[in-house]
Amino acid sequence: MQGKVEICGVNTSKLKTLKNDEMMELLHRSKQGDQAARQKLVEGNLRLVLSVIQKFLGRGENPDDLFQVGCIGLLKAIENFDETKLVRFSTYGVPMIAGEIRRYLRDNSAIRVSRSVRDTAYKVLQCKEKMIAENNREPTLAEIARRLQLPEEDVVYAMDAISLPVSLYEPVYADGGDPLTVMDQVRDEKNTDDHWVERIALREAIGRLNPREKHILALRFFDGKTQMEVAGEVGISQAQVSRLEKSALTAIRKAITVS
Repeated sequence: MQGKVEICGVNTSKLKTLKNDEMMELLHRSKQGDQAARQKLVEGNLRLVLSVIQKFLGRGENPDDLFQVGCIGLLKAIENFDETKLVRFSTYGVPMIAGEIRRYLRDNSAIRVSRSVRDTAYKVLQCKEKMIAENNREPTLAEIARRLQLPEEDVVYAMDAISLPVSLYEPVYADGGDPLTVMDQVRDEKNTDDHWVERIALREAIGRLNPREKHILALRFFDGKTQMEVAGEVGISQAQVSRLEKSALTAIRKAITVS
């Protein structure tokens, strides 16, 4: 959105804002069927829509499309807002707008989810919107599960299944310098440089052992045989197996430590 002044034909630099008392008065008149008040409400909350769509940018979606979908969420928020509740309209409107955008992105996602899981997810989303309208706050997953009489695990699974994929290059934080991306926060604990170095050092250390020592270690640690079983197979005493095993492990340990 940087440097973009006009979106969907709307000059964002000239968008109006409403004070809370103006907002409540217009909401009251809109509920009475005043279309002019409704229009002013929409125009006065377009900045709210813009603020919500900021976090959905960078996913290859057209900002104009997201703005239009966000406006649909705004209209739903205006329609369902209960002015008798002691809560600011923005507190109620933001999750409604964000929910509409998520639904749009989910329906247009290339990732396919099974029909049964999608049906469960839609029930969860509908229940969530209804509970937000009733309580003017987002319900917990446990509350939604109780309302739908579903196991909480099914609710969690359904919501996870339809969650939007996140690009590894999506910025999550910026403070004047280079932004911190998702990739910067994801670490591969298995395939790291340290592990590769250790494996190379171990391979080289084992390669320096004599054939008998390699054979004994293979029988002991790969085949899982006891020292007595190894002694019978190699044809030496158990004490000799123990000594050769200890000597080989000591040599490997030294080689890795030096590396």
